[in-house]
This record gives sequence, C-alpha cells and structure tokens, in this order.
Amino acid sequence: MEKGDKAKVSPKLTGEAEWIEGEVIDVEKNPFKGIVIAIKDQLGRIFFGEEKYFLPA
Repeated sequence: MEKGDKAKVSPKLTGEAEWIEGEVIDVEKNPFKGIVIAIKDQLGRIFFGEEKYFLPA
C-alpha cells in the first residue's frame, strides 16, 4: 500500500462493529512492529496499526 490508496481497517483495531474505509495517509517501516499503516476516514478519524489489520479497498 502507498499514500493515497484506499484501504479498510479491521474492527479488531478500531473497536467498531464494521470495517472502516479510508485513505492511506502514511506508511512507515517500524523496526519493532514492521510496516505500520495510517488511514483517515470520511469523518476525519485517523486509525493506525500493523499492516495485518488493513486490506486494500
């Protein structure tokens, strides 16, 4: 995934009932967590976490 891509984030990370779709705003290589992705949804909320919690939308 790259900045500007659309992605969905898992409810396991967000605590919401459904997958949340947003735009990728950051992709970082973290030495402890691996690849960390951040997305911003339509409501302006930002969610970030390990790559395993994200799917391309």
